[in-house]
Amino acid sequence: MIGLLESLARPVLRMLDPEDAHRIAIHALKLPPFAKLVADDPRLAVRAFGLNFPNPVGMAAGFDKHAEVAHALLKLGFGFVEVGTVTPLPQSGNLRPRVFRLNRDEGVINRLGFNRESADRIADYVRLIETFAPVASYFSVNISSPNTPGLRELQQAKMLDHLLALVVETRMRMSRVAGPTPLLVKIAPDLTLGELDDIVGAARRHRVDGMIIGNTTLARPLTLRDQAMAGERGGLSGRPLFPLATRMLAETYVRVEGAFPLIGVGGIDSGQAAVLKIRAGASLIELYSALVFHGLRLVAAIKSELSEVLRRAGQARIDELVGADAAAMTAEKWPA
Repeated sequence: MIGLLESLARPVLRMLDPEDAHRIAIHALKLPPFAKLVADDPRLAVRAFGLNFPNPVGMAAGFDKHAEVAHALLKLGFGFVEVGTVTPLPQSGNLRPRVFRLNRDEGVINRLGFNRESADRIADYVRLIETFAPVASYFSVNISSPNTPGLRELQQAKMLDHLLALVVETRMRMSRVAGPTPLLVKIAPDLTLGELDDIVGAARRHRVDGMIIGNTTLARPLTLRDQAMAGERGGLSGRPLFPLATRMLAETYVRVEGAFPLIGVGGIDSGQAAVLKIRAGASLIELYSALVFHGLRLVAAIKSELSEVLRRAGQARIDELVGADAAAMTAEKWPA
């Protein structure tokens, strides 16, 4: 039933402003469920960061910004859901229009922005960990939004080292009352390899629990066909991001050397893309932009393809694929 309703509604939603369409989708997910959750293939179960996931397919941050429909999304088959981005105080962001569909490329550009000036950005992270440690399954420390002035400066070695020292100490302090909460760092795909070396070094030194690769990109691939929309300012996500984000994932995987798991994000729009992301080093994957073009049925399709890949290969668990092609990918030509 959910598939039929979605197939009827999606053409209408695509005619609306992207933010208006998104708000309608959130409201729709608050209605009673139209489908019964089918148990996942046990071969797709993943254990990462000390947590158990029924399958590796997650909803990326940005969809459920206000944590309104996380349970509904889990009932629709996601293995996990990131909510937010969460900030200490409400932020209006940039002026509308600020989200743009690249229909011919199946991409999205957004410049939503978290534009409130903070007297102490790092203190904001500390405050959020103190507030949400009792209820969060894990924290994603986002230092990579391209639409927040100055935020990506936290990826620089000295500032990142200071940030991680404080958030790890806060997490450890809160664990006495809230239990252990994994701490992940989310980075941009636009880093140089030298910058990536610094970030991975800091993450390993401070013993974070994982990394998320990566956020949207400020780059505009030469292959983009929707050139009129491509000129809009903001971060690009969706299919055009896949080559860059997947290459950065592989580069991160070989540098991490198994110290902690990775979540791969960026351009996953099919079962084949999900398999490539896992083989590049992702223990878990996340998607969002592809749902604009393919709908929620994509989640079941990806899980089905992952199960079929395991069946054909005679492999018992999805984690047997993690990082299988990472080293080879790092030897390929850099994505244009």
